[in-house]
Amino acid sequence: MARATSRFVCQTCGEAFLRWEGQCRVCGAWNSLVETVVREPAKGSARTLTAARGIGDSAPVALATISEADVPRLPTGIGELDRVLGGGIVPGSLILVGGEPGIGKSTLLLQAAAGIAQPVLYATGEESAAQVRLRAGRLGLLDGGPGERVHVLAEHDIGRIVEVARSMQPAIVIVDSIQTATVDELDGAAGSVGQVRESTVRLMDYAKGEGTAVVLVGHVTKDGAIAGPKTLEHLVDAVIALEGERYAALRLVRAAKNRFGSTEEVGVFEMAGSGLVEVSDPARAFLADHAEPAPGSVVAPTLEGSRPLLVEVQALVAPAGYGTPARKASGVDPNRLGLLVAVLGRRAGVGLGSHDVYANLAGGLIVGEPGLDLPIALALASSLRDRPVVPGTVVIGEVGLLGELRGVSGLERRLREAARLGFEQAVVPRARDRGAPLAGLGLRVLEAATLRDAIEIGLGTRPEPRGDAVAAMLG
Repeated sequence: MARATSRFVCQTCGEAFLRWEGQCRVCGAWNSLVETVVREPAKGSARTLTAARGIGDSAPVALATISEADVPRLPTGIGELDRVLGGGIVPGSLILVGGEPGIGKSTLLLQAAAGIAQPVLYATGEESAAQVRLRAGRLGLLDGGPGERVHVLAEHDIGRIVEVARSMQPAIVIVDSIQTATVDELDGAAGSVGQVRESTVRLMDYAKGEGTAVVLVGHVTKDGAIAGPKTLEHLVDAVIALEGERYAALRLVRAAKNRFGSTEEVGVFEMAGSGLVEVSDPARAFLADHAEPAPGSVVAPTLEGSRPLLVEVQALVAPAGYGTPARKASGVDPNRLGLLVAVLGRRAGVGLGSHDVYANLAGGLIVGEPGLDLPIALALASSLRDRPVVPGTVVIGEVGLLGELRGVSGLERRLREAARLGFEQAVVPRARDRGAPLAGLGLRVLEAATLRDAIEIGLGTRPEPRGDAVAAMLG
């Protein structure tokens, strides 16, 4: 049998020490020693002798001869969550769910556990079994099958959790949270780097060995990153992030990493008294209602994976007081906002150097695609000139440093969704290699070659773009 001992291992050079020291005596790195379980194999074991002779247990196989495995999935009963996961939870996978405190991580996982038609073990180190029952009662999960299938274990010791899971053999094990889990062989406090990493490794060994999916709940730091060592995200098969403003209604579920599906899909939920409720029409969820057109407001058809979402871009431009003008952004990259301010002043005649500039995406959505450049620039110009965008208009496109407009992917899919929601025209970049104009989309397509053209079209100061751009009324 292999003996497990505790050592403090330097994360820079790999040297091990018997006790913690502030500086590694070998490489000189500061605060790099992390308590780690070191297993020493027994002398003369078959595994050791086999490895010493250079003989492995498996033989190489040609890539073309490997049969494609049919990966089964466990649906959670929550369509938006299954969409982000790629169709459901893969047995034997290790999934990490992160989010801000109070965002709804435990609520979402408890609802997912109730939707699985097989036994589920819910191990909680932060709450008692009675507290979990109170949440389940509020969510209406006590009656019927969920109350019998979901088993709650108030435990933080990983050894005990794995022992119970092996005897119970559930379909899924949920550990809430990994920062409260501990391993007996380590002396560090719960949440330390060594405890989190060793706990994750043991849960991964259990998941891969037993073929049981394990879902971990992870805390986040002040800057929004998941707490613990970076190796935590490398060990797991999927990293799911629950985003949104804590006091807002909408919640977004994204996959930052997914070995069994796409990382571009997004799930949209609304926080209600009965828990997280799927939004029936996510495309219009991020559109604000205005009694009349407002300056500084532009609707952009974004694309999240295969799903088009329409989001309202809001901008406010005000004369700056003393000092450096402010540049604030929420939901978009602040560096990109500063670049657009410079391009507007140099290439489009919209000077914002002496103004405070604020940009925001309605609903708490965070979008990083460059296609949001043109909507942001048009919203800034609209706010500065106090002139609203032509009603019923959507805008999409990337802006270059020379003021030229570049196309975006999935344009037809975006515009079809905008037409379905009642928009009448769209301002898009003019593409040289597109050939025939966009047809059969149900809305008027106005093409612009430069940022200056797009601003004039969007604000209605010129009805048609310059040059030979085509505007067709197609229904």
